[in-house]
Amino acid sequence: MSTQVSSLVDLAGDLAGTYRRTASSGATVDPAIADADLAAVQRDGYVILPDLLTSTELDEVREAIAPYLDRRGRNNFEGHTTQRVYSVLNKTSSCDRIADHPRVLAILDRLLMPNYLLSMLQAINILPGEQRQMLHCDDSFYPLPRPRAALSAATIWAIDDFTADNGATDIIPGSHLWGHEMPADLDRKPVVMSAGSCVFFLGTLWHGGGANRTQGSRLALTAQYCEPWLRTQEAFALSMTKETVRRVSEDIRRMLGYSIHPPFVGQVDGMHPKRLLEDD
Repeated sequence: MSTQVSSLVDLAGDLAGTYRRTASSGATVDPAIADADLAAVQRDGYVILPDLLTSTELDEVREAIAPYLDRRGRNNFEGHTTQRVYSVLNKTSSCDRIADHPRVLAILDRLLMPNYLLSMLQAINILPGEQRQMLHCDDSFYPLPRPRAALSAATIWAIDDFTADNGATDIIPGSHLWGHEMPADLDRKPVVMSAGSCVFFLGTLWHGGGANRTQGSRLALTAQYCEPWLRTQEAFALSMTKETVRRVSEDIRRMLGYSIHPPFVGQVDGMHPKRLLEDD
C-alpha cells in the first residue's frame, strides 16, 4: 500500500500500510465516566477507581506473583523490607488486566498523546516493619522545569486492602500543580481503598509508599505510562520475548512500542515493528 504525502501536515497521520493504527479499548468506557475521571485527575492530581478487579482475578494475581517474591529492595527508595518483582509481563499473564484496563486507558487516551507507552509494570509487596518511602514524583527524571503538564501517569493497584497502617500509598493532593515547592511529611495523605481498586495519578504528583505498622504484608502492582516520545523506565524492547508480545492484547502490544508514532517514530529497518512478529 502506498501513501501520497504532499505536505508536512500529512506526516502527522498514520503512514503505515499493513499494520494500521488500532483503537484503544478505552473507547469502550462511557465517555461521561471517563471525562469525570479525567476532571478529578486534573483537579486533584489523582482519582481512586474502586473495585475494578474481581476476587477471582485478585487470587490469580496473588498465586502468580508469590513465587517471585524472593528478593528485597536494594536501597532506601526500593525499601529494604519491601519485595519487588520486575518484568512482570514475561512472568505471568495474570497481571495483563492491570496494564490494559479500559477504565485506565480511557483516562490515558484523554491525557497523553496517541501511542503512549507502558513505562513500567511491577509488583510491590511491603512487609511488616517497612518505613515510609521518601516522597517523589514519577516523572521528575525528565529534566523539564515545573510547573508543567505531566509527561507520565501511573496506577497503583491494591491486591490487598490498603489501610492507613499497612503501607497504603501516601499522596499530597494538588501537588501536581506545584513548581519547585518541596513537600512536607505532615501533608501526606494515605490512599485507603479496598483490594481490587486502583489509584490513578499524574507523574507530577508527590507521593510515596507508606509505613507498614501491621503484622501482615501489603501487595500491590503498579503500571506506569509515558508520552510516546520519551524513554521508558523498563527497556521493554530488550526484555520482552516475542512469545510474550504475541500473547498480550493489542493495547499492551502497542504500549510496548509495537506501534508507529507519526510520522515514523518506532520503525525497525524502515518498517513497522509488528513485522518482527511475523513467522520466519
